[in-house]
Amino acid sequence: MKQISNQLKLLFFGTFISIMGCTAQEERPNILFVLCDDLGYNDVGFNGSTDIITPELDKLANEGITFTSAYVAHPFCGPSRASILTGRYPQEMGTAFNLHSNSSMNDADNMGIPLNETYMSKVLQDAGYYTSAFGKWHLGSAPKYQPNKRGFDNYYGFLGGGHNYFPEKYQKEYQKQLKAGKKEIRDYILPLDHNGKEVKETEYITDALTREAMNDIQLASTKKDPFFIYLAYNAPHVPLEAKAEDLKVFANIKDKDRRTYAAMVYAVDRGVGKIVKKLKETNQYDNTLIVFLSDNGGNFDHGANNYPLKGSKGDAWEGGYRVPMFMHYPKKLGKGLKFDFPVSSLDLYPTFVNLAKGKIPKDKILDGKDIMEAVKNNTEPHKEDMIYCLRYRHGYSDVGARLGDWKITRMGNEPWRLTNITKDIGEKKNLGGRYPERLKKMVAETQKWTEGFVQPLWYYSAKDEELWKDGRMPQYNETFEVDMLTDLPTKK
Repeated sequence: MKQISNQLKLLFFGTFISIMGCTAQEERPNILFVLCDDLGYNDVGFNGSTDIITPELDKLANEGITFTSAYVAHPFCGPSRASILTGRYPQEMGTAFNLHSNSSMNDADNMGIPLNETYMSKVLQDAGYYTSAFGKWHLGSAPKYQPNKRGFDNYYGFLGGGHNYFPEKYQKEYQKQLKAGKKEIRDYILPLDHNGKEVKETEYITDALTREAMNDIQLASTKKDPFFIYLAYNAPHVPLEAKAEDLKVFANIKDKDRRTYAAMVYAVDRGVGKIVKKLKETNQYDNTLIVFLSDNGGNFDHGANNYPLKGSKGDAWEGGYRVPMFMHYPKKLGKGLKFDFPVSSLDLYPTFVNLAKGKIPKDKILDGKDIMEAVKNNTEPHKEDMIYCLRYRHGYSDVGARLGDWKITRMGNEPWRLTNITKDIGEKKNLGGRYPERLKKMVAETQKWTEGFVQPLWYYSAKDEELWKDGRMPQYNETFEVDMLTDLPTKK
């Protein structure tokens, strides 16, 4: 009897440990982070688009939480992506310019996100996650800067700032240039990369990235640990190239660029639908946090629509860096909700790591915060924190900064503007003359933020480098000078 009793105790203890292990596993969700490139605020159905249909994305957004005031840290691709993966503003790391593909401007061995900046992927990898990156990188092409060296177990994509979409076209051009002995070949037509090896792709790029993500989800289902997938579609970034079957869906759109752009967004939507189906087939759907975001605002010159926001990609107006976003995780977050408080892409790093029960390095500086509890409780996560944007121009800087309901903006050499952004999302009225003290205080706080900036590690053009070395950039004193504060009366 005593032997049977001990056996029962062991059986009970083993079952208890197994149950506890499953519970712990369930507490650590899979994380699927879908990032689009240059997607406009109004170019998805869940944000009000009437001409571009996105049924798969809309379904996830409507079953999850839509963020109406989501911001990225910079209005251009490279700096924004660097901020997402490092959790820091790009100006604090010297990464405020896009990496240039032109070799005359690109010392590849020394141009990439600083190695002392630990990516979120590395922290998640160290926490036991199986980590993958698919698509656009744009964070350094030398081996030491590539995804497999920055915390990703698996990578499939392209290292530059963009890529052509149809393999039968770009591969032909690539071979032509190789045979001609051309030394500089644009990265948009280079072969795709799989863990450091060239591959010959056969599918439309958006579909290829979807395929690879689905394959990885299947693989992850055989592993005991959760997964983190960084799916960085290059759509709808130029060149505007869409499949005929997707173009037919938008035959009613007369403008050619808009029609092609819409079809490219639709290809992403189709892909996300397939990925969701794969998650369900592998019984991983319920325990997967899906986050959808754009890296910056849409480009007016290439078919995008940021309505009702003012401005375009590259601007410190809302349209430059306020982006469509949702989180889908009904098991923990609820469904069918809107979160109107401002959040930043910088918040994703600490939020993901804490969900994964990872350990952030002691010396790691983060500019965002874990927003999960605030999202659950519908409370303001940045009540005391300003959310910033600054873009270097030739001889001045464009600046935007938001605190609660209020936003300050300076574009070009125009005076500073103050807007109640919750009442005036289109930034039409300048309230600086009515509330000069509020304006001055926010400008002063923003100038203080720049004290932590460092000189860029690279420049997008020779002109930028020349101006910086001559002291004509960044000209913070001129940007924040008091006499540029508007004292014009505000129209009622």
